[in-house]
Amino acid sequence: MGTMKIPYYPGCTLNTVAKGFDLSARESARALGFELCELRQWSCCGASFPLTPDNIIGLTSPAKVLIEVARNDTVVTTLCSVCYNVLKRTAETLAEDRERQRIVSEFMEEEYNPSVEVLHFVEILRDRIGFKQVKERVKRPLGGIRAGAYYGCMLLRPFKTMGIDRPEAPTIMEELMDALGLEPVEFPKKIECCGAHLAMSREDIVAKLSADVIESAVECGAELVVTSCPLCQYNLENAQRRAIEDRRDWKTVPIVYFTQLLGYALGQSEQQVCLHRNMWDARELFKQKGVGLCQE
Repeated sequence: MGTMKIPYYPGCTLNTVAKGFDLSARESARALGFELCELRQWSCCGASFPLTPDNIIGLTSPAKVLIEVARNDTVVTTLCSVCYNVLKRTAETLAEDRERQRIVSEFMEEEYNPSVEVLHFVEILRDRIGFKQVKERVKRPLGGIRAGAYYGCMLLRPFKTMGIDRPEAPTIMEELMDALGLEPVEFPKKIECCGAHLAMSREDIVAKLSADVIESAVECGAELVVTSCPLCQYNLENAQRRAIEDRRDWKTVPIVYFTQLLGYALGQSEQQVCLHRNMWDARELFKQKGVGLCQE
């Protein structure tokens, strides 16, 4: 029986500034017995789902990605919460609205196939691999570290469409962290917005919203915050930087991608999971907690 291969859409950010997110996921997949197969051709998903009904052209970019998937498969996975949100909402919209589907197909001069299923990487881990299997493959348990899972907006909303977990009380990230030996910490703002794309125009608002998220996690005992969104990661890190520059009494915590923790727990080196690229390095916390040596 060959290795399970799953079509993979990395997206723009994971192909550039969030390489640690990308690389740690690819290596983790191999350690768990499957392969993320990057699409031969892909372009930007558009980075936001068009909200106005008449903005059909805004669907062409993510539709192009889904068409590329449909050439050889019926499923695609991605890591970035924004990419996941845009691709999944586009797939649903074009499957349900035949007129939009017709217009998109005519504009792109290629028939759109509405059968592609969009899955987040953490869904692959839960539903196709199983968190129990992940736990069995752990070589470096991350015991003693209290971690807050930050879902943000895009992974869950709109609730009916995304369907990755329970809308108001998701646990999928906590279940994964538990499998890695972490101690999940519940905090009130784990599904609140960090400010998202307002980072381009109203950094002050984003800094306030992001700081509120971090403070909520820290107040509940989190020693690091875990995310699946490059934009969230950037906004949360930048909020801490601003707090320090403003000379606020601020306790910094590392903001890490869930795949960095996954890869590290599965035996990847600090360099492989790119912990050194994060603004606040989690390695000092690992050292304090005695996490480091692999258990073969």
